[in-house]
Amino acid sequence: MSISHSIQIQEEVPLEGVELLLLRVAALATLKHQEVSVPCELTIVISDDASLQALNARFRGIDRPTDVLSFADDTRGPFAATGGMADFPRYLGDVVISLPMAQRQSVEAQCTVTQEVQLLIVHGVLHLLGYDHAKPAQKARMWKAQTAILTLLGIEAPLPE
Repeated sequence: MSISHSIQIQEEVPLEGVELLLLRVAALATLKHQEVSVPCELTIVISDDASLQALNARFRGIDRPTDVLSFADDTRGPFAATGGMADFPRYLGDVVISLPMAQRQSVEAQCTVTQEVQLLIVHGVLHLLGYDHAKPAQKARMWKAQTAILTLLGIEAPLPE
C-alpha cells in the first residue's frame, strides 16, 4: 500500500537556481524515514529575511532573521477522526525558509543552495513531527535523524552546532 503525501511549495521570492522537485523529495524522504503511515499535507514557504525576522519576533520573541521556522497545525486531524471524511489527509503545518539566509549558509557549508534548502526542509519537517533541539538529548536525537535523511538524499552539508 502506498501512502500519498501532499507537499505544497509557496514561493514568496524567486527560486532561481533551486530545484523544486528536490525540495519535495526532501520533505517526502523525511516523512518516509520517520515512517509516517497516514496521508499528510504540509506547506513549504520560501521567503526572505524580513519575513522570517517578523515571524521570529512575533512567535518566538527573537527580533532577528532565522533560516527556518516550523508551525505545526493538526487542525484537520480531529475533523477526519469524526468520520466526516476518513480519507482527508492530516495537515502537519508550515515550514518557512529564508532563501537569502539559505544562500549565505550554502556558501559557508560549501554545498548548493538546493542542498541547503533541503537540509532546512528536513529540519523543519522533523520539527512538525515533534522533534526539538532545546536539550542535548533532544538535539542528539534530531541531528541523528537529520544526518540519516540527508545521507539518503546524498547531501553532505554540515549541520549547525
